[in-house]
Amino acid sequence: MTLPRLVYEKQKTPSFAEEVMERSGQNIMACYQCKKCAAGCPVGKEISMTPDRLIRMIIFGDREGALFNPLVWRCVSCYTCGTRCANGIQVGRITETLKQMARESKYEPLVPRVKEFHNAFCASAKHMGRVNEMEFMGLYEMKNILHEIKNHNLKGIVDELLEQAKTGIAMGRKKRMHFGVERVRDRSEIKRLFKISEEQDEQHLMGP
Repeated sequence: MTLPRLVYEKQKTPSFAEEVMERSGQNIMACYQCKKCAAGCPVGKEISMTPDRLIRMIIFGDREGALFNPLVWRCVSCYTCGTRCANGIQVGRITETLKQMARESKYEPLVPRVKEFHNAFCASAKHMGRVNEMEFMGLYEMKNILHEIKNHNLKGIVDELLEQAKTGIAMGRKKRMHFGVERVRDRSEIKRLFKISEEQDEQHLMGP
């Protein structure tokens, strides 16, 4: 597969690259394209996009290419890239930053399920103080079903419910499905942390 040629645009490069570095805490300018991260990335071969290529896009100022990128949504945050990187660059933190920036730029996620999984996980954690499996997966599946209904994909709904039912039964047999409800004592502290994060998101949305 031939990848598109990257074009260096001086006027775009500093602001975008600096924003990504500031928000992710990763010094991408230290990347010298050794491609050790690419060799270890578990999803790179599947999507024909690797961490080194994503970093190069950011450095070259290709904002749209980086934000609307399959690796951003397929990255499993295994941190193999950072472990292999001679300069300790964690691309998992960069992809999380780019997800946030894509949301702020009103881009539709390439993989809506990733977005819904994240939102359901955070909603359950905020409510209980820790993630409740039943609540978390219920919220996640409800969002997926609504998305499939919107797209008139009834077969997709049936297939998804059957697949999740099989997974739930298998987990139950292995005693990995927890039906109890556990809450932390001081949920107000968890909600305070979420509020701080939401305020920071709003500041980024408003801009400087």
